[in-house]
Order: sequence, then C-alpha cells, then structure tokens
Amino acid sequence: MTRRPRGRRARPRAKKSLGQNFLVDPNLQRRIVEHFAPAPDDLVLEIGPGRRALTDHLVGRCAHLYLVELDDDLAADLSRHFEERQDVTVIHADILDVDPGALTAEPDRLRVIGNIPYNITAPLLFHLLRRPRPRDALLMVQKEVAERLTAAPGGGDFGALTVGVRAVADVEPVMRVPPGAFRPVPAVESAVVHVRPHDPPRLSEAEEEALRRLTRALFQWRRKQLSRILRDHPDLRVAPAVLEELARETGWDLRRRPETFAPDDLLALARWLSER
Repeated sequence: MTRRPRGRRARPRAKKSLGQNFLVDPNLQRRIVEHFAPAPDDLVLEIGPGRRALTDHLVGRCAHLYLVELDDDLAADLSRHFEERQDVTVIHADILDVDPGALTAEPDRLRVIGNIPYNITAPLLFHLLRRPRPRDALLMVQKEVAERLTAAPGGGDFGALTVGVRAVADVEPVMRVPPGAFRPVPAVESAVVHVRPHDPPRLSEAEEEALRRLTRALFQWRRKQLSRILRDHPDLRVAPAVLEELARETGWDLRRRPETFAPDDLLALARWLSER
C-alpha cells in the first residue's frame, strides 16, 4: 500500500455532478493567463478556480482576486491556502447566485476569467453580461459553443446565443484546447474565447430586452420562415397588415429563416416591432 506523507491532504477528486474537468497542462495554464494579462490595478473574478490551475498564475498580479467556487472541498482548500492573503477573497457559492457587479464599487474595473462548467455556459454568459458588466471575460468553453459565439449569419451555428451575446459584446476566439489537457479527460474539445462588452453600450436596456424576447422566439422556431414566426409565435402575434408594412419598409424577403439575418438586422426588427 502506498502511503501519503504525513500532513499532506488528498487532492479533491473531480465531481461529475458539477461538470468538473481540471486543466492540468502547465503550458496552457500559462498561455491563458498571459493572454489575459492581469494588471496591478485590476480586480479579477475567477470562476471555478478548482485546484488553482489558473489561480496560482493570477495571485499577486492584480489588486484583488475573487475566487468563486461551488465545490465544498475545493472551497475549503482555497480558504485554507489563501487565509493569510488580504488580496484574495474566496466565495463559496454558485456563480449564478453571485452578482459580479456587487463585488466592488467599481464594477467597470472587474475582469473575469474561468474554466467554466459546460452545463451552465449559456446561462452563465447571460448572467455575466447583465448590467453593470465586467470590463472583459476570458472563458474556457466547449468548442461548439465558441463556434456558436463567433458564427456568421446563414449557418447552423448562428442562433439566439450568437445574437444575444454579440449584441452587447465582441467575441474573439483565442485558442483551442485538446481534451488531453484536462483530468479527467472530457469527451469534447474546448476553446478559449475573449468576451469584451461594448463600452459604452450600443443599446439601451429596453432595446436589449426587446432583442432578447425576439431572438428567443425566432430561434425556437428557426426552421420556419420569418413571416410565419412573427405571425404565429405566441410571444409575437404580429398582424398580417403589419408584416406587409415591414416588408415594404425594409425590403426584406420575409420568407427567409431567422439565421440568415445579421444581428444588426434583428436589432432593427426588434426596434421596429417595439415602435408598433
């Protein structure tokens, strides 16, 4: 039997129920943080620090580091490890229950980084992009999600997530991450994306809500023609006369499917419908 040295704690195992896969490749850990480039006056929020794969490269390089960890064992280990540091705060909570903007009186200084659980990617993105928004977010996501976030109109990857995020932020693909960089090894490829909210915002809060409501309805029925969705969807119910007016004023072919319209077109449509 192999014995651990006295006083050494067992490393917490990954919990499938929490979607945990730990990034163990040290070169990728460094590359991700170097791209993030924390500055001495930054306030940084790390989502799911886990076994400190990114944390150890961040601590001491920013003004304050907030660590949000849901796992009981990992949160306890983080609290013990950083108990002497005044510039690190460990928050034992679900990130979806944490308001990033409430962590500081200067939310525009807050930056976010994390290898996020893939089962909450879309809710987490929209959670982070509520106002007041962080300055930016560097996130490890499933490769297919990264492709959806950066998709061009007309393809199958283009959808409500694409429009909802890019209406309020720019998204840059940064790097691919192979499954072998994690333990346990996931069944999917991963990618890092850099999300930078528009500053100043290009839309009012009312416009953002109108666009979310519209895109949610359109992409629920994405295989139907735009005119049929606008007319028949229970959240829209646009009258035929209004659809005729829309076609005349915009010159759009309303037989097209939603994914063929650019985000700016959908925003214009949301505004047009709100005015009526």
